[in-house]
Amino acid sequence: MENRAARHQTQRSSVTISDDPEASRAVRRSELDSVACTEELARLLAEQYARADVSLRELELRANRAGGTRLARATCSDMLAGRRFPKKAVMVAFLRACQVPDGQLPDWERAWERVKISQISTAQVSTQVSVAQPAGAEHDGPAPQYSSSEPKGGSAPAGQNSQPVMGKAVRDRKPARRRIGLSIGLAAAAGLAAAIGLLALTDPGSPPQGLTDDGRAFSRGGSSRFNVTVNPAHTEIRLTRRLDAIIARQTATVTVDGALAAVWQPLQGGPRIWKDQSIVLPPALTVGHRRLAIVNTFVSSELDFNEFTYFVDQKVDGAWSRADTVNVGPDHPDSEAEHDYRITDQTWVGARRLSYLK
Repeated sequence: MENRAARHQTQRSSVTISDDPEASRAVRRSELDSVACTEELARLLAEQYARADVSLRELELRANRAGGTRLARATCSDMLAGRRFPKKAVMVAFLRACQVPDGQLPDWERAWERVKISQISTAQVSTQVSVAQPAGAEHDGPAPQYSSSEPKGGSAPAGQNSQPVMGKAVRDRKPARRRIGLSIGLAAAAGLAAAIGLLALTDPGSPPQGLTDDGRAFSRGGSSRFNVTVNPAHTEIRLTRRLDAIIARQTATVTVDGALAAVWQPLQGGPRIWKDQSIVLPPALTVGHRRLAIVNTFVSSELDFNEFTYFVDQKVDGAWSRADTVNVGPDHPDSEAEHDYRITDQTWVGARRLSYLK
């Protein structure tokens, strides 16, 4: 009799755990963390819609009563079927109409950002394949030196822009004449990539082989922010981050004055070396401004997102120059204070002496 009572109590306890909102949320967070494409996001949204047990008409009415972003039934239908990737505001309005707690919305937003990153990466590769290769094209910024940030004999990191990816094909199989043609084509591709803030590997100022730098890192739910000063007469801004490349797949979104500007796309892990990764900020967000507020927000990584120094280059009257430098780390309190640097959910702080492989 006592054994039966004990078994009954165990069953009751297991039901209580499985029905616990926090436990359910943990399962949902685990599912959202694995989302990487439109179809997966649509499936989870459809499940949420099924749990809400209401019509699309009712969701539309709820959103209208709440104010803000409106929900059209046709848009919701396409979103749930995976035919249309929604704007983030539309997805959030849909989830609120389904009465998803506000505390769970950041998990959904991070899932949305990962899918967006995947779409940008796909579009980037397509752009590289279709771009023309005009003779005599020139790159008018500081010449990228891709080999300075790639291990010798290694393959190009997955998930980057086409410059290192195409470089791998060239190194492996193509003759020298073909290499020259591809380099010209990539210079043309860089102009298109700048419009949507795609990544490039650069070598700002040809740094020395052995270099000591201090920095910080943040992880899930974390971010870093700082202000930089530029010439308002610029026509283009390039932001470069020095990182420790041993941590693979470091991904974060970048906002300028609160607007999404670019994505630090994931690099393949490798030996512990310095790498410099650059993004071109959309001119619409920077031109005419003297001060820019930059925020990096963690999306994903095999461990965390590290940062040591940020270089800000500007193009004014057709010429490139260094506009600002943000030296991150405990050994540079003056630079952090000058740029109002802040970090949340810090996971590491310290110094490294590494090399740029040539």
